[in-house]
Amino acid sequence: MPNCDPRLLDQAIEWMIRLRFNVADDASTAAFERWLHTSAEHQQVWQRVATMNDDFKQLPAQVGRHALRGARQRISRREGLKLLGLVAGAAGLTWLGRDYTPLPALMADYRTATGERRWVALDDGSSVQLNSASAIDTAFNQERRLVQLRQGEIRVDTAADSRPFWVSTRDGHLRALDTRLLVREDDQGTLLAVQQGSVTLFADSHGASARQVINPGEQVVFDRNGIRPPIANGLDPWAWSDGVISAQNMRLDDFLAELGRYRNGLLRCSEAVAGLRVSGTYQLDDTDQVLILVAQSLKVDVTFRSRYWVTVSARV
Repeated sequence: MPNCDPRLLDQAIEWMIRLRFNVADDASTAAFERWLHTSAEHQQVWQRVATMNDDFKQLPAQVGRHALRGARQRISRREGLKLLGLVAGAAGLTWLGRDYTPLPALMADYRTATGERRWVALDDGSSVQLNSASAIDTAFNQERRLVQLRQGEIRVDTAADSRPFWVSTRDGHLRALDTRLLVREDDQGTLLAVQQGSVTLFADSHGASARQVINPGEQVVFDRNGIRPPIANGLDPWAWSDGVISAQNMRLDDFLAELGRYRNGLLRCSEAVAGLRVSGTYQLDDTDQVLILVAQSLKVDVTFRSRYWVTVSARV
């Protein structure tokens, strides 16, 4: 990030950490707005950090869980930088640490930016669709076909072939044949949904293999603690493949968190409206229009403080 005051860059990163991982409240929102509007330079630095949304999506899962789990605990800048291994340099943000690096995602065979969706045709006739801010590597040989999910979410439609088709994730491995499946990594674990065929799941459960066959219409979440049903939140997990977000009686804060995956910057709502319910199908190609439609249906206010800082609050 050339010609940038390192102190302002440090402050912008601190705000990104605080606002992304802490519960929204009026005091923090007001404090951030005071900082943001101190000068045009503050706004320019914030815009540069906010457009690095893909980098912040690559946070280690344990950091997200630490920051978001139940107790409304606050994450300080010092703790955040230590946990994230986040530094700012002339070329932008760089993650440090032996156990976590974004390089595999940044250097993957195929990747998408925030808000982008992309179909990839594989050599065997299979196809993979990458959702927003996602990345995969592929490795095919005479014995097997392998897609490695490096980041984000994919839909896989496998072609008929005598070789087994494997999908590798951070939390386990999937074996499929003539299958349509969806895989998504987030801070809750890895979601597997099967629409066609069946998938054998080998989850990494405390160093052992937890094996389970997932059939059409089934969904599970898995991680190193094993396999479990997903938490129902009203989101259709397949809808993004058609370019829409489809919600049924979904909490507003959950809906905005999902919509935020397709935008750079931060999209927040106040606690006063977080529990309102959203139902409907919305086009992902224009997230600003989605916010306007939601505001009309729920009678809430959407404030665009900048393209990269949007808040939803109770209508006055």
